[in-house]
Amino acid sequence: MDTEFTKALQWLNGRLKFGIKPGLERMNYMLEQLEHPERRLKVVHVAGTNGKGSTVSFMRHILQAAGYTVGTFTSPFIEAFNERISINGVPISDDDFVAIVNTVKPIVEKVEGTPYGAPTEFEVLTVIAIEYFAKVAVSDITIMETGLGGRLDSTNVVHPLLTIITNIGHDHMDVLGDTIEDIATEKAGIIKSGISVITAVEQKAALDVIKETCRQKRSKLYQLGKDFNYFDVNQEHETEKFSFTSAYNSISGLEISMKGKHQIKNSTVALMAIQYLKQYYFYHIEEDHIKSGLKNTFWIGRFEKMSQNPLIYVDGAHNPEGIDALCETIQRYYSNKKVKIIFCAMKDKALQQMVAKLDQIADTITFTQFEYPRCAFAADLYKLSTSAMKHMEANWQIAIENEIKIMKENEVLIITGSLYFISKVRQVIKNI
Repeated sequence: MDTEFTKALQWLNGRLKFGIKPGLERMNYMLEQLEHPERRLKVVHVAGTNGKGSTVSFMRHILQAAGYTVGTFTSPFIEAFNERISINGVPISDDDFVAIVNTVKPIVEKVEGTPYGAPTEFEVLTVIAIEYFAKVAVSDITIMETGLGGRLDSTNVVHPLLTIITNIGHDHMDVLGDTIEDIATEKAGIIKSGISVITAVEQKAALDVIKETCRQKRSKLYQLGKDFNYFDVNQEHETEKFSFTSAYNSISGLEISMKGKHQIKNSTVALMAIQYLKQYYFYHIEEDHIKSGLKNTFWIGRFEKMSQNPLIYVDGAHNPEGIDALCETIQRYYSNKKVKIIFCAMKDKALQQMVAKLDQIADTITFTQFEYPRCAFAADLYKLSTSAMKHMEANWQIAIENEIKIMKENEVLIITGSLYFISKVRQVIKNI
């Protein structure tokens, strides 16, 4: 790895020690020093508990099929840090990253000496992304995920063409609040005056918060199941098939390779966003762009097949809603197979609830851990399980190797939990 890139990345990672300090003052100060590059961007802003990355990927592939240059800002990374900032799926180069860090670093040091305080790692990374998309690899459109919540998230400095809130679930409750209403309020904080909102949120309490925010901001709300929807759902040859309808048009014969009904929802939200961009911002997107874009969409670490024989999947189901989607997908595709699960999660998640759901779907379940400050101990996860076929192996690599050695033809191995864990797992399985 390039030495200069290593130094730049180490400097950025060093910002972690400053933790989370609410507020957008530091962001606005830094962007002002850079002559407000965020004002040059055409942004779609995406928040939600789950499904952000998949929705971004569906949109990116469709827009790219239509010939547009698409910037994406996502998290966390799975294979390489650079992938969080990408153009048409190609991560920012080491050289460009280093150059922008060298530009931003004096500004970061300058803001540290002000009453605003030291910027966090994610705040600095957001500034780097904005600078990259605005001045270096200029994008036709940029799709930005929030990092955490929305209202005080560092990405909330953009003024978007369109806002998307994928769903609301129980995650990061230590920061966002204890109730669905609290979490929805934080997510709805990205809604800007007069900017339309597309959502797949289903819970009435959360939806009421979003509706009221839209009313106050005079923002048009497009709601899944009301203003747009999917229908004619079926699966064939390991693909999901469905049709789409909205006030603008209907499209039949759509296919996605990403498995699960939740991915049909995510792709439907992406489709509504595409229709909106086409209708109001004159993006030239034809039906064949949509069909090819959807079919070619993938998002690593999301029910991703790592091996056919033996049959192995990895899935970053890191909260209760993610586990629900995983269980539904397993039942949808592999109800005829014995399900073996390896699970590892962060200790600040709703572990009791997550383990209980996995106990119901798994024929055998193994709990493990990896080196990470927030990682739950395998022994603690094991204690939460009521499965008669539960196992514990603190060494996650041994846990995987042991399961692979004894796998049979009628079995499927699902390795799931933290996305940070999945990142490590993918490399090991590739080597095996």
